[in-house]
Amino acid sequence: MNTRIAIFDTTLRDGEQAPGCSMTVEEKVRLAAQLEELGVDVIEAGFPIASEGDCAAVRAVAERCQRATVAALCRTTEQDIVCAAEALSRAARPRLHIFLATSDIHLEYKLRKSRAEVVNMAQRGVRLARALVEEVEFSAEDATRSEVDFLCEVLEAAIAEGASIINIPDTVGYALPTEYGRLIRTVRERLGRRHPHITISAHCHNDLGLAVANSLAAIEAGARQVECTVNGIGERAGNAALEEIVMACVVRADRLPFETGIRTPLLYPTSQMLSEIIGFSVQPNKAIVGRNAFAHEAGIHQHGVLSNPLCYEIMTPESVGAPVDRIVLGKHSGRHALAQRYAELGHPLAPAELEAIYKKFIRLADRKKKIYDQDLLALLHARTSAPRNEPTRPTVPHWSGA
Repeated sequence: MNTRIAIFDTTLRDGEQAPGCSMTVEEKVRLAAQLEELGVDVIEAGFPIASEGDCAAVRAVAERCQRATVAALCRTTEQDIVCAAEALSRAARPRLHIFLATSDIHLEYKLRKSRAEVVNMAQRGVRLARALVEEVEFSAEDATRSEVDFLCEVLEAAIAEGASIINIPDTVGYALPTEYGRLIRTVRERLGRRHPHITISAHCHNDLGLAVANSLAAIEAGARQVECTVNGIGERAGNAALEEIVMACVVRADRLPFETGIRTPLLYPTSQMLSEIIGFSVQPNKAIVGRNAFAHEAGIHQHGVLSNPLCYEIMTPESVGAPVDRIVLGKHSGRHALAQRYAELGHPLAPAELEAIYKKFIRLADRKKKIYDQDLLALLHARTSAPRNEPTRPTVPHWSGA
């Protein structure tokens, strides 16, 4: 079985839909160039019919990125599809990404269509898209809350009209990993045998904090494309985080023997670029790219890491392009970390000196959340410049005159 996983990055489209994360055309082009350098296979550049700005951004990204496939999102309407195709006209590898809801709740309250009408909409939309571009992806919106037989009927109709990538989105982040893996496996077994050329894709949202877990379950079940975003940004609680999926496959290759084209040392710089563009920093404890991902404050952890990083790190900061600054000094730090930092500052301490300064360090750390180098040097200076006791002067006897 093919073990190559295509990375479909939707930071510029689904990620940008997160409140406060909108980007200008220039910012999208800049980030798209970085994503192409990172090695993503597909860049979803936007939803052209949504606005003139989105259309311009898709057009600009399509012109700039010549190695990666550039995708544009559209509904099944002729207006959407033609607009998206025109925006992709200068792309070296264009893809039209058509979506249509398949769950009963969406059919009844959003589309107000019957199942037969939805099948017909899928057929007409994919047929038109396939006439305009070589590659068409079809997404069954809210697939995880859809009735499986009807879901497969719609997917079969889309494949018959020329869709070669079939996306099974967990649009509202509802599925559990076992459920999602089972759904992907069912679709593969029902459709994949008759259509071995199709690629099954996973698109997971993080409403229950399971987007990455669900994406990995999908890969194990046969999906060969995952749709994700840098830093996991996206609507509501976000999307599956690109960096977490990729590094899970790298670190746990024993259980996840899959390959991607991602250049992992560019993960952290790409994360930082996105944060700078949208003005949103990732939370400090974010996996892979958070400020604390490779930081250690607890004394036992610091001792272990200083002895051998493998004691408490399952990957190196260098492997994802993160700065190497493992040790954070605070009230939980131990003597080994303190001694190491003083040595790095050019002040190796003898055991007795270390013991004396460590006591002062702990008292200071109880008052401050983080200890900086200037604090350490101040403690050292206080030790070396402390005034010495003055020698006792001899007592002069007082004589009373006779």
